[in-house]
Parts: sequence; C-alpha cells; structure tokens
Amino acid sequence: MANKQSSAKVQPRMVPLRYVLTPIAIVFLAIVILMIVSAVAPKPAKKPIEIKAPLVEIMPLVKEAVTFHIESQGSVSPRTETTLISQVSGNVVNVSDKFKVGGFFKQGEVLLEIDDINYQVALVQAESRLGTAQASLVEEQARVEQAKEEWLLSGKSLADAPLVALRQPQLQKAQAELKAAQANLQQAKVTLNRTKIVAPYDAMLRAKYVDIGQFVSTGSQIAMTFAVDYAEVRLPVKQRDILFLDLPKINQEKSFGSAVELTLVIGNEQFHWSSKISRYEGVVDSQSRVHYVVAQIDNPYALLGATRQSELRIGTFVNAKITGQTVENVIAIPRSAISGANTIYLLDSDNKLHIQTIDVLRSDSEYLYTQDELNPDYQLVKTKLETPIDGMTLRTLASESTNVQTGES
Repeated sequence: MANKQSSAKVQPRMVPLRYVLTPIAIVFLAIVILMIVSAVAPKPAKKPIEIKAPLVEIMPLVKEAVTFHIESQGSVSPRTETTLISQVSGNVVNVSDKFKVGGFFKQGEVLLEIDDINYQVALVQAESRLGTAQASLVEEQARVEQAKEEWLLSGKSLADAPLVALRQPQLQKAQAELKAAQANLQQAKVTLNRTKIVAPYDAMLRAKYVDIGQFVSTGSQIAMTFAVDYAEVRLPVKQRDILFLDLPKINQEKSFGSAVELTLVIGNEQFHWSSKISRYEGVVDSQSRVHYVVAQIDNPYALLGATRQSELRIGTFVNAKITGQTVENVIAIPRSAISGANTIYLLDSDNKLHIQTIDVLRSDSEYLYTQDELNPDYQLVKTKLETPIDGMTLRTLASESTNVQTGES
C-alpha cells in the first residue's frame, strides 16, 4: 500500500498569468509617464559662454634722470704699513709707555731707545779726527804759501813751478782728509740718532717684537706700525658698472671720484662713514674679471682733530654704496615686469598687448634701466602672463575698479 502511494507522480501547480503581466505593465507605464513628463517639461535657457580677458596691473612709462648706485664691499686696510728695523745694535734701555699694540704715536715721537754709549764714544772720536784734519789742513796751507814765496825768490813765474814744489799734492791730501773726517762725524751723528726708534708718521702700533732689556742687533725687527691719517677700502666693481663711475684723474694729485657711503651693522645699530674714490687700479682681475677702485676714509680712528664719524678699525668688513653718474632719459622698469632677460609687455589705448624686447642700459636688484624710445601712449604691464600673444586683449585693474564703482552707483 505504501509502495503504491510513493510511486504516484506529483503534478506541478500552475502560476496565474496576471502575476506575470502585472509587473511588466507597471514598468512600461512608468517609462511612458517619464517620457511624457520629459517632453512637456520646460527646457532651461542656455546662457552664452563669456570668456574674460586676463586681468593685469599697468603703470606709465616715464623718462627721467636716474643717478645710478653701485653696490660693493671690502675690508678696511691702512694706506701705509711699516715694519720698523733696528739700524744699530745694543740693549733696549727705554720704551715709551705707549709702546704696546694699539698705542698711538705722533710723527717723530720716540717709541724706544737703544743703549748709545758706544755711539757717543764714536761721535767724540769722529769730532777729534775732524779737529786733527782741520789743523793739518791749516798747517799745509801755510806750507803752500811758504813754498810759493820761495819759488818767487828764484825769479821764476809760479806758472812754471812744478806741483810738487808748491806742495799741491800735500794740500789735496789734507783737504781730502778733512772731508773724510767731516763725513765720519756726520755718520757718527746719524748712527747715534738711530739709537732712538721714532714714529715715521702719525701711527698706531700693530705689533711689537722687542721690549726693555732685550738685545737687538742690526736688522732686527722692532715693531709694525700703520698710518692713521687715512685708511682705504679696495672695492670690486663689475665691468658693466665701471662705466657709470666718476673716476679720479690719473695725472692729477689729490683727485677724487665718486662719493662712497660705507656701512656696518653691529647688532641693531648701523654705522655710516663718508668717503670718496681716491684711485682706480686700472687692471682687470684675470680670474674674477672685475675692476678695483679704492675708497679713502680720512681720520678713521678719530685721532687727528675733530671728527663726527665713528671709529672705523683696520680690518673691518664694510658694505659700500657708490654714487655713480646721473643719466638722462632713462626708463626704470621693475623686475616683476620683465619676462626672460629683456622682454616687456606693453598695453595700448585699445587694451591690446604688444610684446617688445629692450636694450638694457643697466640693472640692479629692483629695476632694469633702458633708454629705448618706447611709445609714450603705451602702458607697461606689471603682471606676469602665462600665454601672452601679441595683439590679445587685456583688462586692467583700473578699468575693473571703475566698472565696479559705476555698477554700485
């Protein structure tokens, strides 16, 4: 019985057709409704695409007289530096209280003294030899006169007398010995004076090599001094800048060129010194290809007379601003307005762009200078342009500001 039931076949149930067609109808109806709505809905108005010209800042082209300034730098050095050498030998018996590094001496002031006893003795001996020579000459002159009288007694003329008979060789010998004695005396005085080492000019002591009690020999170094009446600063100048300087005349004494302002910053304080170019070396450095001019600073240590300038020490590294020549009809162009090496952008009255290259007269950190004849009706474009095209239209900040104000009113 059970086997008969399991072997019977199960008939599948049929799904009603409405369950299949209803979803399809709904989807189709939604599509139709969407198409109808899209067809009858108002379309948005199309706005024209507005392409604005680049906005730039401009400035007028103005010709003016420009005084060029050349920047440089250098170290302060003495105009004269001397190593004092002993010309005599002996013990140092006396030194000045100022005989120390940094000590100041007026010209002719004694720095130190060397024991002079031997040279005083030599002077006395020279004076003695001079006295002997003078006496010998007087004696020989008397003998010459006596020889002449004796020759005349013979009835002969002095013109016929031989030189030996008139004692001329003996007289010349006595005269020569007198001159030698005079020279020896002069030499003894000079040598004695050299036992005192004096300042050759108004000087400051830079180094000393001996002190009291020390024995010095001829040729020994005593001290090193430098002049303080004025100092110098050797300034390098580029080839393109040397043409704009006023250089001193080579064939004129005490001729000065362009004014130079020296500056030094120490902490928060800045010091200034006024100077002038005293000479131009006239040689181009073979390695750096620069020229050198020398600025002179009078009385750098404020030791000689009244001065309002601060002390400027030897060896100080200073910055220099040289006042160059004044050139007429120059246009100064900011570096921000330069494209490449020498290309500028100009704007005409119709706001059209003109690309132009210029000849650069000179340049510095802020400006390029030119004397080119540029159209005075054009304006200089100061704004950088990404893709400049000659003849393209530009907008200016000035015109945009005017438009905004007009719209608000």
